[in-house]
Amino acid sequence: MTTTLDIIGEIKHTTINALKELYDLDFDTQNLVINETRKEFEGSFTVVCFPFTKAAKKAPMMIGQEIGNYFKNNTEFVVDFNVVQGFLNLVIDNNFWTSFVINQTLPAIEPSGKTVMVEFASPNTNKPLHLGHIRNILLGHSISKILSAGGHKVVQANLINDRGIHICKSMVAWQKFGNGQTPESTKIKGDKLVGNFYVAFDKAYKEEVSELIAKGKTSQEAQKEAPILLEAQEMLRKWEANDQEVRALWTKMNDWVYTGMDVTYNSLGVNFDQFYYESDTYLLGKSQVEEGLANGACYKKEDGSIWIDLEPDGLDHKLLLRSDGTSVYMTQDIGTAQLKYDDHKMDRSVYVVGNEQDYHFKVLQLILKHFNKPHAQGVYHLSYGMVELPSGKMKSREGTVVDADDLIKQMYETAKARTAEKGKIDSFTTQEREKLFHDIGMGALKFYLLKVDPKKGIMFNPEESIEFQGQTGPFIQYTHARIKSILSGAPQNIEFSSNYIDIKSEEKDLAQMIFKSNDIIQEAADKMDPSHIANYAYELAKCFSSFYAKYSVLKEEDRDIKAFRISLCSFTAKTIEKMMSLLGINVPNRM
Repeated sequence: MTTTLDIIGEIKHTTINALKELYDLDFDTQNLVINETRKEFEGSFTVVCFPFTKAAKKAPMMIGQEIGNYFKNNTEFVVDFNVVQGFLNLVIDNNFWTSFVINQTLPAIEPSGKTVMVEFASPNTNKPLHLGHIRNILLGHSISKILSAGGHKVVQANLINDRGIHICKSMVAWQKFGNGQTPESTKIKGDKLVGNFYVAFDKAYKEEVSELIAKGKTSQEAQKEAPILLEAQEMLRKWEANDQEVRALWTKMNDWVYTGMDVTYNSLGVNFDQFYYESDTYLLGKSQVEEGLANGACYKKEDGSIWIDLEPDGLDHKLLLRSDGTSVYMTQDIGTAQLKYDDHKMDRSVYVVGNEQDYHFKVLQLILKHFNKPHAQGVYHLSYGMVELPSGKMKSREGTVVDADDLIKQMYETAKARTAEKGKIDSFTTQEREKLFHDIGMGALKFYLLKVDPKKGIMFNPEESIEFQGQTGPFIQYTHARIKSILSGAPQNIEFSSNYIDIKSEEKDLAQMIFKSNDIIQEAADKMDPSHIANYAYELAKCFSSFYAKYSVLKEEDRDIKAFRISLCSFTAKTIEKMMSLLGINVPNRM
């Protein structure tokens, strides 16, 4: 009997033999297309016959019939078949599915031998994390787990934007308005305290601009000459000149932010293997640009600024160093790309960054190619859409963002209220309840943000995300807990003694859903899209619900059928837990 591990291989092998014997056709196994049979047709696996028509000199329907008969006459695992427009649908013997469920074994995904770095989060140290960051962080973390499950060695990296004019704005505002405030003295989380001063800077700046306009300046002049902006620009120059006082303030305020952000990362269940800092990479970027100038990849203008000509690539000329020698964002990214490659020699470097930066990463890859960098080809921009609220777009400068910590707390409180309504946690300890509320709240948030194709924008609705019915994280979590409850009442080590049981269509559908889980992981890894995992987990939970609504597990009188269904429940729970873990979601055993 064909085992679970080699069923697809056996189908391919038999198809190749059939082509040789029936048509004297040598066909490359790599070019065979074996799909899951569509729901409206009988069968489990489908052989696509169209690629054989030219060599076989027969219509695809006829080829399907002849290969189908070959399967029935030469294998034990195919008991029937049907052909639909050149698609050969194979009906697999029930014994195969019985063996698969009882053994609960899936083929291992082979290591790829490739290293992939996933860079995500990448916050600025002038404000706390917000809802937009959360999508970035959850997307990057999930993709890292999926790529790892798909056989790759993965490095999770976080590039901290810790320098520049925006950082100096918070520093100037703290000097002017802070009166020595610290996170300890104010009882305010460090990243939020620094963010408050970023907002304070913007308020003061707008007031100064209005005053200058009232005194006769044009709007453009006023925006350039506002005193507080000039102070921030001067502070940046001092920072680049390594002024010790400015550097000390910069270190102190950045440390406040790091401490605060670590709390948020921990609440989200996210960690990083390596941190990079723009303050460390921008000088390397400068040296890379100077090297490009020496090699003729760049050119210098009369004012001393350095540019690269990308017109042959269909773009324009790009500034890489200003006339005063200061770097731009692209300079820093060139340096960071080199540093990351020096550290890890990765085959692919994935940048999880919003779609407003699509052009930036296209330019970065072109520049690295012009610089003849070996890591140019591996640059991959995982572009994603923005998260918005019914109230509109968020703006950090105006303080209209949805703070990440506030949202996490809101999700916890909503989960607490919804769970209390169900009244099923009376036996839980306080610690168990707190963990449950956190797991449900985070499961709702993560699933809602990850079930959508990354390229699409999201209108986030916290209330909708935490429903216990429909395509939500809590529904899948509840399904898992329901299965665990069934298993808790099942006899231990119940043995399966029969060679054959009559598997119902709902049982076979559920087994086949589990069987394709590795294919879903590979697809999600190849496409860098966690929504494939999320949608699969939902369909698996729905499939289980359809089975359980129709058939009893613990009350089944037939010993072998009961053993089979217990194993099917167990296998389903394991698969749900595995797939949800790839989204960074915990599945409780009790709810």
